[in-house]
Amino acid sequence: MNFYALFAQLLELIVALILAPMLTGWVNQCRAWMQNRSAPPLLQTYYTLSKLFHKDVLLAHNASTLFRAAPYIVFSCMALASAIVPTLSTELIFSPAADAIALVGLFALARIFISLAGMDVGTSFGSLGSRREMFIGFLAEPALLMVFFTASLISHSTSLATIVETLAHKEFAIYPSLAFSGIAFMMVSLAENARVPIDNPTTHLELTMIHEAMILEYSGRHLALIEWASCLKLFAYSCLGIALFFPFGVAQAFDPIALTLASAILVAKLALGGFTLALIETLSAKMRVFRAPEFLGTAFLLAVLAMLVHLLLEAGR
Repeated sequence: MNFYALFAQLLELIVALILAPMLTGWVNQCRAWMQNRSAPPLLQTYYTLSKLFHKDVLLAHNASTLFRAAPYIVFSCMALASAIVPTLSTELIFSPAADAIALVGLFALARIFISLAGMDVGTSFGSLGSRREMFIGFLAEPALLMVFFTASLISHSTSLATIVETLAHKEFAIYPSLAFSGIAFMMVSLAENARVPIDNPTTHLELTMIHEAMILEYSGRHLALIEWASCLKLFAYSCLGIALFFPFGVAQAFDPIALTLASAILVAKLALGGFTLALIETLSAKMRVFRAPEFLGTAFLLAVLAMLVHLLLEAGR
């Protein structure tokens, strides 16, 4: 096993675990500033996680083993997803397994377990949130796959490391297909991370909440793991968007200087991406749940259009 590749892989995982809560805190800060409200501290998410880890776990009497295991499974899936997305280097231990389709499978696995856990206790809110979560996933996953397929047509591979290397170091060319894919990916990312306009992560209104409805029965370290997993999911999607559409700055091989530079560039990209996300949420309104098919259907059509544009206009490059 290559020691340098192992070190780069561990570094990428540690960076994800540390930066994910900070990214959520940064988005919340920017959103508060834009709405002319007092902004919470940048490290507020860390304080919340620390408080939850120190609290006792309260379980419903009819909670099964699945309910207890779901937070650990969801957190592991999101940590693995964050680790296989090439954010700092493309020379990673997980690079051979870092396939775009496998990444979609990881997101789907986490969704299945959190949805089953939401229905496990038998509360009306948990069941409602689980059904809505599966409904959103059913619409979002095909669009995400189409985005990956467009990038794979350009790089001739579904490996994330190969896609990043191809797009980052290929001679400059304008790809209209990536513009359509970028818009589709942004729409899918908003839906998958329970952000406005599909969902609002700060609300607990019975008729509108999706993600929050599934985790109302969790407490203590279980809730902390789920909240941390949500931060990791937002981090993974942000890094995935950066890797697909702004891949410059990623180190090709192990080099301390290159990894340090890649870390600084990643932080700058995430800061800009978090500001953009907060701006989108501020300018958007929460739509009705029944409008979600139109929103994600548009994302799917844009992703398919991106593939057609590539096949008709860019295939000869």
